Amino acid sequence: MQKVTLWKKIYVIYNFFFVRKIIGHILTSVFYCLVIPATVFVPEVEIPRWGYFYIPTVITLLNAVGTPRSFHLVIFWVLFENVMSLHRTKATFSGLLELGRVNEWVVTEKLGDVLKMKVQSKVTKKLRMRIRERLQLLELGVAAYIFFCGSYDLLFGKRYYYIFLFMQSIAFFVVGVGFVGTLVPN
Repeated sequence: MQKVTLWKKIYVIYNFFFVRKIIGHILTSVFYCLVIPATVFVPEVEIPRWGYFYIPTVITLLNAVGTPRSFHLVIFWVLFENVMSLHRTKATFSGLLELGRVNEWVVTEKLGDVLKMKVQSKVTKKLRMRIRERLQLLELGVAAYIFFCGSYDLLFGKRYYYIFLFMQSIAFFVVGVGFVGTLVPN
């Protein structure tokens, strides 16, 4: 059995857990959902083009290379990845601060014999699901904020951020009204 050095253990903890699972999600959600939209209100603030366009485009293209058949969905993937970064940030803080459960979503259901037996009970449960159970207030709030920022940029701005902001607000709205995945009841 090979011993793992202390340096490699620290590297794995730092790189995988700290950078990829905590810092990456927080920076993505804060930058794309708060900072870029807020810059439309302060015309003196200029985000360099490499910061808001070149680096995210390169990262997106590198991620898309692995799935060439789905290349046409890259734009939607980026928009919903920004939405999911908000959920990952919320889950990170809930986990670190031991606040309790966060929203759980089942994006794909596994079909099998167990699911086939539960079909009748599931149909009656879906009919009873209320609209307020599907609404995600945080996502709807962020969608409204980003939409307001996009509208302000359309009316008074000169940077054309509103194109990204309107698309991002639609992605947050779609998730906020519960059109993505199957919600797990609490």
